Amino acid sequence: MNKSILGGGITASILSFTVPVQALQVQVTPANPQLGDTLSVVIQVNNSSETPSVSLQQKNYQAFPIGNNRFRALLPTTPLESPGIRQIQVTGDARMQKVTVRVRDRDFPTQSIWLPPEKDSEGTDAEFDRVDAFKALVTPEKFWNGKFLRPNSGEITTIYGVRRYYNGVFAKDYYHRGVDYAGPYGSAVVAPAAGRVALVGRESQGFKIHGNTVGIDHGQGVASILIHLSRIDVKEGDFVRAGQVIGTVGSTGASTGPHLHWGLYVNGQSVDPVPWRLQGFE
Repeated sequence: MNKSILGGGITASILSFTVPVQALQVQVTPANPQLGDTLSVVIQVNNSSETPSVSLQQKNYQAFPIGNNRFRALLPTTPLESPGIRQIQVTGDARMQKVTVRVRDRDFPTQSIWLPPEKDSEGTDAEFDRVDAFKALVTPEKFWNGKFLRPNSGEITTIYGVRRYYNGVFAKDYYHRGVDYAGPYGSAVVAPAAGRVALVGRESQGFKIHGNTVGIDHGQGVASILIHLSRIDVKEGDFVRAGQVIGTVGSTGASTGPHLHWGLYVNGQSVDPVPWRLQGFE
């Protein structure tokens, strides 16, 4: 037998045996999240032909390719959840990995709101059905790029997550699902990021709670809703760029005075928009 062939075969066998198989790599940010934060789960795989799966608390979240054999899923947290340990399960490359994340508690202030009889409406099923369908959109394309913009230049009067009493009654399952800007009546409202207008609702057509409303689908389960507008300058199906004027501040719907309410939703849940403005998500 040729010793060189035998030696080569042994060497090749040893090399193939000792080369380690790269493990599934998962990175979750932010490193020290609190209630209301969006969790970004970035997954590095060897084989990008199969999309990895991501689940948290028995709910599955879609991951999307972001280049270089990487995928990213966005997981919302809200003020109605309990703080503590979360275990994210990721499956890809025929492997499964569990990542433990501790979500910190957060102090959310309480407010009392008194609505006049003409504004104290419970809304209609048609209004909430349309809004819920909009929030449930998960479009494969990613339309936004970089940090989100402030949608109005007015002073912030109510932050995200505030708990409320309405006309003296505590709203148990309620938290302020966005940020309020006290811009003057008729001041410009701009798109916080690029996207497609997927919802236009008008007070005259039954939007008694939201008032005149524009919903922008930013893609991949991320959506902005801007409500209480006095004027709407876009229509459903329009593609808007970041900073484009979409309407003006008003006091339509369940509102006690002129202001803009901007809500940001990730996979159907309201998250704090501030990190999207300050840090952004790739």
